[in-house]
Amino acid sequence: MESLSSLDWDEMFKMSVPLGEILIRGTVMYWFLFLMFRFVVRREVGAVGIADILILVIVADAAQNAMAGEYTSVSDGMVLVGTLIGWNMVFDWLSYASPLFRRLAEPGPLRLIENGVIQRRNMRKEFITVEELWGKLREQGVESLSEVKLAFMESDGQISVIKRKK
Repeated sequence: MESLSSLDWDEMFKMSVPLGEILIRGTVMYWFLFLMFRFVVRREVGAVGIADILILVIVADAAQNAMAGEYTSVSDGMVLVGTLIGWNMVFDWLSYASPLFRRLAEPGPLRLIENGVIQRRNMRKEFITVEELWGKLREQGVESLSEVKLAFMESDGQISVIKRKK
């Protein structure tokens, strides 16, 4: 193991990859992964949001590469992580400021139960089993489908239930 005095401080922080290349690579990967998560791996029952998963995974990987030395400088990793977090902030702001962008970036609610009838076609779209649905219904105190007026899978993967009036 090297001592602190023998470390080459200039090499540790010198950019080993051109700044523009890091920014382009980070941007391309963010958009690619976002689109994959949005349209292919849409959501899981009770899962965190798409953007949360995306930023967690790719920032962890980018940071790991910088720390493990896959890049030859810490600065390369810092720029890549900054690029990824920057895109995440832009998406958050656009989702807040623009209803049109919000509809494109986040899936809308998916009806799972209507007037006590399970909407199996919608459940198949998201690969939700009846057992998973019942688990979420029990968490909300539902004992019978006849109690449920509407149930939706929300954009964050949570199940919301509107019960019939008694």
